Amino acid sequence: MRGKKFSLGIMTGVLFLAGTATLGTHAATFKMPSMRESSTVVANIALKPQSTSQLTDYAYDTVDPTSPYFHQYLTPDQVATKFGRSSGDINNFTTYLAKYHLKSAVYPGNLALKVWGTRANLLKAFNAKRVTNGKTYRTKVTLPAKLSDQIISVIGVYSKKPKTTKKASVTPSLPKNPTGPNTDLSKNAFSKRYGALKFADHYQLNNLYNKGLTGKGQRIGIIQLSDFKTSDVLKYWNQSGVNDDASRINKIYPIESAKTGNFMLSLGVSGAQIESTLDVNQSGAVAPDANIDAYIGISLDNVTSSTSAYYTTFMQAISDNRDQQLTTSFGPNVELNSKWEENSSSSMQDYSDAFNIMLEQAAVQGITVFRASGDYGPREEPSKSLNHVFSTSPYQVMTGGTSLPYTKIVNGKLITVNKERAWGNTYTNPKTKPSIYPGSGGGFSLLNPTPRYQIGVSGVNTFRAIDLLKYTKDGYLIQKNPQIIFGTGSGRNLPDVSANADNMTGYATYVSGNNLSYNPKTKIITNHPSKTWMVNGGTSFVAPQMAGANAVMNSGRKTPVGFWNPQIYKFATESDSPFTVLDDADNNNDLYYTGQPGKLYNQATGLGTINFDKLYGKFESEK
Repeated sequence: MRGKKFSLGIMTGVLFLAGTATLGTHAATFKMPSMRESSTVVANIALKPQSTSQLTDYAYDTVDPTSPYFHQYLTPDQVATKFGRSSGDINNFTTYLAKYHLKSAVYPGNLALKVWGTRANLLKAFNAKRVTNGKTYRTKVTLPAKLSDQIISVIGVYSKKPKTTKKASVTPSLPKNPTGPNTDLSKNAFSKRYGALKFADHYQLNNLYNKGLTGKGQRIGIIQLSDFKTSDVLKYWNQSGVNDDASRINKIYPIESAKTGNFMLSLGVSGAQIESTLDVNQSGAVAPDANIDAYIGISLDNVTSSTSAYYTTFMQAISDNRDQQLTTSFGPNVELNSKWEENSSSSMQDYSDAFNIMLEQAAVQGITVFRASGDYGPREEPSKSLNHVFSTSPYQVMTGGTSLPYTKIVNGKLITVNKERAWGNTYTNPKTKPSIYPGSGGGFSLLNPTPRYQIGVSGVNTFRAIDLLKYTKDGYLIQKNPQIIFGTGSGRNLPDVSANADNMTGYATYVSGNNLSYNPKTKIITNHPSKTWMVNGGTSFVAPQMAGANAVMNSGRKTPVGFWNPQIYKFATESDSPFTVLDDADNNNDLYYTGQPGKLYNQATGLGTINFDKLYGKFESEK
């Protein structure tokens, strides 16, 4: 499931362990619904701050107890005054764009513009030309010099419309394995085995619950590229004994409306729908009294590209400034060694730079951002070289995955994990043919340099690895005599922290909808209405769980904890560290990176797992 490409974008994985599907009493012939797509394209202009270095310094100062700006978080209006473009600059852009019948609006903070109109008018306004380097095509955009000098990146202008699937997928997407979570358990027992209490008990968040901290008064923002059914989330929360008041969930549509979201859901249950559902499930269950703002960036038939939809959705969440914690498990291909989005108007580096500025705005506003690190180790798509999918911005917490201890018979083989370790699964899959193996994402950024908070931390920019997998065109083969490799790296190291993500020790999810199948002989689409419980794994569970835990901590504070990373890397070097370092040589994700004995950091699990009771104490000690 992990890594499947949708016209909406790419999600960090939902790895199926098992599911129980309750089908309708009978299958029915399904008439494919139709809906006119919008002709409005949304693009974005990421703007240069007045001073990039000063913006960066202020982000760090907000979490430095020795700084006079410690916890002096800014509103978006203050960001605009201190770091954003002037109103005169913004007016110059809007006046120019209006000449081409394009509408525009500045995001609060004055660090980006949202632009929308017809594709033809966008091409004229940006003087878009299709160019090639002989291998791939790009869209070159040109604006008057006085405007272009203020721009980091133009996102979402395509000289040729982005490719998309014209017909809805009708491949059944629900798991067929008959074993699912035991829903006959009491609500408390269910949560301890499959849900939030499993996370809370293992990582000492329950100690904060016992102190009365439950996320009350907090809002969690979730960046999503698919809609979900509120009723599915409420059923999950109810099964887990969590506050299932529908008013906790607020849906926001920055691109197209709820009508589009409902239409896309009617086309059949997709991995993207499951991802969006579990993001809300997990964050809202871990913080049972917090409210959820689901920012849903969808565009029918990819009229607005996934890169632009994603940036728009993230930028609106940050500039709305409603949520003190944001989380995402979606994203466009940002750091693959292979080609960037074909025909894009933004290079990989420009897009990454735009994201860094956007996330620095989040940091100076006191917003903590969490992102899943990915589910295929250091290779997010089959390749000889190492690569990453998602933006590895240093202004977000990259969450990796572990396996909890377990003993199970899998495919006729007894598997035993004696203690928590990096998540990587080569031992339960066949080894005689090329396969794709899941495991915690980690490694070195291709685009972002090593951030200042990682410099000097033992284990950063060094690594220990096992060259277990051999690349073939059909996947990977496990090598009989793998070599141990020691080396150095450069760039932003990831992940930062980790928690359970193994589907063998995973979490429950519930989803309902149309499960469609297609008979090519009769050309008939058949619908099996389904209500499905499943057990999943993936780092996409960890990111929303961490956001929920952050909301729990923030609910006991007068000011939010803000930009985690400079703080947690400092805490890791102190006595009574809140982290359990997984530095054993056998702490490997089976795919490449291992622990580094005696080091505080490794690219398999980052700083390790978190004791949230201790972490909260560390944050509190710096008031």
